[in-house]
Amino acid sequence: MSKIYNIAIIGGGPGGIASAVESVMLGINDVILLEKGENHSTTIRKFYKDNKRVDKDYKGKKIDLEGNIYFMDGTKESTLDLFDKILATTNIDARFNTEVESITKEGDIFCVRTAGNDEIKAKYAVISIGKMGVPNKPSYPIPPEIKNRVFFNANSINQNEKVLIVGGGNSAVEYAYFIAEKNDTKLNYRRTEFARINQTNKEMLENSINSGKLKTKFGIDIVSLESENGKPKVNFTDGSSEVFDKIVYAIGGVAPVDFLKKCNLELDSAGVPIVNSACESSVKNLFVAGDLLFRSGGSIASALNNGFSIVTEINRRLAL
Repeated sequence: MSKIYNIAIIGGGPGGIASAVESVMLGINDVILLEKGENHSTTIRKFYKDNKRVDKDYKGKKIDLEGNIYFMDGTKESTLDLFDKILATTNIDARFNTEVESITKEGDIFCVRTAGNDEIKAKYAVISIGKMGVPNKPSYPIPPEIKNRVFFNANSINQNEKVLIVGGGNSAVEYAYFIAEKNDTKLNYRRTEFARINQTNKEMLENSINSGKLKTKFGIDIVSLESENGKPKVNFTDGSSEVFDKIVYAIGGVAPVDFLKKCNLELDSAGVPIVNSACESSVKNLFVAGDLLFRSGGSIASALNNGFSIVTEINRRLAL
């Protein structure tokens, strides 16, 4: 027989890291973490701009940490450093560049199949993959001629470019006022009010607009995109059009519903896994942590708490 792990963790973000760390702290052996990216915390690395502020209490909602990871307010870099040190000092069996295609149950054992045709068996499984790996895209088509100028994070923006940011959440606002420091930048949001951003971002947004650095187009949607000499031409609902060097869509992410359904998880109408108080899904001994549990995105602190509560429950069951 092939080796049977106690826990297989799918996803190397905060929820996955917490699940692995708390397992070590509780003395649970034979735990494996599988991450499709080249390193842990792919969402933070890819979708957070450099020096982005990272708050423990996301959107002002105070969260008391329950586990053994001491996470505080910081930046993108300090957060990644924290997780680097944790993984290095706990000797967790983490396998990167390993994409999981499905999780099936054979009796009481989970069979985790990877894109490389590996088969990993475990008594318990934790799914802690992020939504931003599947970013929301606009309903209108993006012409092939300009796809190399349309992005879903701000990592490809250079200085002195004309940039359109599309979205109304914290990421869109942060991209906008940050990029506006060195670029001709416009923020487009289909509504006139920002109901989902935190107070700090609201103040930064207002300062950037009032200083004249950031231009805006609020209460107006985009009808379509065209290519004009290889650049994106944006047609708006007010009848205006404008050409940009690049466009960044920061309109959130969607749960990887197809993968979750393949794992036989029951989902609600928004594609959110249905779980109990211990974050256990409709499939016995299969748990879910992190962003997948929230319609509009969770926080790092809540994901860390998910990992702690999940592993605490698994440890209780292992002891029975």
